[in-house]
Amino acid sequence: MVNYEQRLAAMGLVLPQPLKLPSNMVLPFPWVNVRGNRAFVSGHGPQNTDGTPAGPFGAVGENISIEEAKASARKVALSMLGSLKRELGSLDRITGWCRVLGMVNCAPRFANPPAVINGFTELIIEVFGPEVGRHSRSAIGVAGLPLNFPVEIEAEVIISA
Repeated sequence: MVNYEQRLAAMGLVLPQPLKLPSNMVLPFPWVNVRGNRAFVSGHGPQNTDGTPAGPFGAVGENISIEEAKASARKVALSMLGSLKRELGSLDRITGWCRVLGMVNCAPRFANPPAVINGFTELIIEVFGPEVGRHSRSAIGVAGLPLNFPVEIEAEVIISA
């Protein structure tokens, strides 16, 4: 049986602590909403391992390069996996990734959000393998994101009991 947390450790990756929000920010929803055999994951941004929001901050194509934003998308994957582990108790309960919606904070005329969200997809497939990790995906550009994150991603996964 695969142990995804051991796989992350072997890759030298650490799941971040829960997001440390600014004191004036209240989120009236759960990070992970379990319904039957599905876990719906709210939009996550990049985090440092201590739970603080991770930079760089701003718009891709303006003050952030595609490669920097792609690295941020990898951090979003770790942030999301941290929330899933806290809610599910173990990442081994994830039996399939269904869909992913990636939003990229874009400068006007930036037309390559998929290249940014590839950072997330590539990490999920590295950790879970192509059978469990593959997912349908949309990657869209937006005019701004909370905390001026360059990337925010939400997902839906299938889980075992």
